Amino acid sequence: MSNKDKPEVVTTRWWWVRHAPVRNDGGNIYGQTDIACDTSDREVFEAVAKILPRNAVWVASNLMRTHQTAEAIWAAGYPQPASMAKEAALAEQNLGQWQGMNRAAFLASRPAGSNWFAEISEPTPGGESFMDLYNRTKGAIERITAEQAGRDVIAVGHGGSIKAAIGVALGDLVDKCLAFDIDNCSVTRLDHYATPGRANWRLPMLNQQPWIADAAHAAMHQPAGPEVTTSKLA
Repeated sequence: MSNKDKPEVVTTRWWWVRHAPVRNDGGNIYGQTDIACDTSDREVFEAVAKILPRNAVWVASNLMRTHQTAEAIWAAGYPQPASMAKEAALAEQNLGQWQGMNRAAFLASRPAGSNWFAEISEPTPGGESFMDLYNRTKGAIERITAEQAGRDVIAVGHGGSIKAAIGVALGDLVDKCLAFDIDNCSVTRLDHYATPGRANWRLPMLNQQPWIADAAHAAMHQPAGPEVTTSKLA
């Protein structure tokens, strides 16, 4: 087959940005609680703004911390888009009755070595399982990828929804995607390649932190899942 006879490859690039850190959670689990984030570190947002593609489609979850993060990126030099879709399907996991509980005490009660608040199929009381989050995130990814085929999509999301997106790119390896760290304001790029009858993903960039050379910004790390150390419980 000559090159001119090869089917065209349509590349849709997803640029996932985790929201800025939450400072006013009181050390409690917040899940889908609509809580504000800290966007005061301008150097972090300037660094993120520089590496994101221009003329992209912007989407975010329906929670304010993703909107505030997007606005901070625009204020730091990224040209503000005409619009940004707000997708409830990209929200963090609804942790139900666990929301508002002390995070360290709760996680200390879970099995040692856990990568998340619960097993992927375990529903939270009054909330969702991680599989619920995964399925709704996957549905949104598939729909937006079809609608915006060939475009750059910048998605401002959460630790859980970005881990779910990685699981999609890994071919539905849901239990494996929870092993990835996703830091606040980090950028994760997942590329979707489609030809007639075939599609696949590549993972060229995960948890990229373009400001990381300066130790002054170490506070941009906040747990996106179970992370309990002795010092935190002391």
